[in-house]
Amino acid sequence: MKKSTTKGTPDSIDKYVGSRVRGRRVGLGMNQTRLGQSIGVTFQQVQKYENGTNRVSAGNLFKIAKAMGVDVAYFYEGIPESVVKGSVRKGGGLSDQPVVEFETDPTRSREAIKLMHNYYRIDEPEVRKRLFQFVKALATSRKAR
Repeated sequence: MKKSTTKGTPDSIDKYVGSRVRGRRVGLGMNQTRLGQSIGVTFQQVQKYENGTNRVSAGNLFKIAKAMGVDVAYFYEGIPESVVKGSVRKGGGLSDQPVVEFETDPTRSREAIKLMHNYYRIDEPEVRKRLFQFVKALATSRKAR
């Protein structure tokens, strides 16, 4: 029987869940030490969870969800199909897709997380829509140069 992951290679689902933990933590203004204390692990362990280096156990994911005021399902919401397919290795019988890596995913940056958090704090939907259009226009104009 083959192992489902190669030693030293984080699973794409573990990385996705970790990025959701990080995003929620940063959005709440919580540091890794405080989160670790609330669930009974060190801040280094929280770092490993967020990077996908270590898997979060079901028990600790439940504790993290409670500490952050969300359901456990929150950490899996919006998971791209490519991540799901990429987490199953060849020989697993479910997919022949390679593992998808997100080392350069810009949405994992602190800046992007804070930007999204503040964007959704804007109460007026029309203002959010116009801000979105403005940013899109700026990005498009930069590509044209």
